[in-house]
Amino acid sequence: MSNNNLDQLAAAQKANAEVMTALMRTAFEGMEKLAALNMAASREFFNASVSSAQQMMAAKDAQELAKINTEISQPNVQKLMDYSRSVYDLVTQLQQQVTSVMDSQYNNFSKKASATIAQTSAQAPVGGDVFAAAMKSMLDATNQAFGNMQNMAKQMTEIADANLQAASSVTAKAVGATKKK
Repeated sequence: MSNNNLDQLAAAQKANAEVMTALMRTAFEGMEKLAALNMAASREFFNASVSSAQQMMAAKDAQELAKINTEISQPNVQKLMDYSRSVYDLVTQLQQQVTSVMDSQYNNFSKKASATIAQTSAQAPVGGDVFAAAMKSMLDATNQAFGNMQNMAKQMTEIADANLQAASSVTAKAVGATKKK
């Protein structure tokens, strides 16, 4: 192996290590945020449960107990929707960060592959241009597939967002209807 090949191999390994480090850092930060969100939600749920139990024990009759139960359930449904939205936002943010790292890595790979194909075809012996054309065709197909994956991920995110907003709207209407009773 020549020094040039060893340098290229070392550079590729360094780039891969940097990508893995960025992805791991993103994953750890995401887990940290999710743990903090879960701790806050657990604390709030515990405090609300204690308060609700105290209110229910203070009820004088079944009618008052039913009224208290209705009043307690409304904010809890909203808190659940807020928590779900927070988790969704966190996952969306993590997905965007990972996609950004992967896009960058793929773009670098694609540029290097195109340059290598161009260099190889310029130096190729007779008949080597057929191999270079096949490699270029394969790279173009890979680029198209990667673009399709990005579009599909974007559509999935949009569908999930629309579903979450629809669920929030239905929940808000249900909570509003319960308050009117």
